[in-house]
Amino acid sequence: MTHTLVPSDRVEHAAVFGRDGAKLGTIERLMLDKVPGTVAYAVIKTGGLLGSHHHYPVLWSALSYDSHRRAYKTELTVDDLCSGPCELDGDAFDWGDRSRPHAQYWTV
Repeated sequence: MTHTLVPSDRVEHAAVFGRDGAKLGTIERLMLDKVPGTVAYAVIKTGGLLGSHHHYPVLWSALSYDSHRRAYKTELTVDDLCSGPCELDGDAFDWGDRSRPHAQYWTV
């Protein structure tokens, strides 16, 4: 039986592939809009040098599920992702604070 609902813990750590087929990273967390109860965006974690990781926000609507790969896909590429804003592991960053002046967080 195929259904469309999935628990959030199954989405976290799912792979994300770009339009060129390259793996961009994995979904680290979903950011939920509490008022309408919808997913606003996903935080994509990529591997970095010396074990550090970068975190990039991608609008949930920019991701679609690929049932053959059991992963998510997007029209973004690694270059697109890297040209946008990111945070490093350990940064004190409130992912829910939309007042932070990075317009691409909300328009990727």
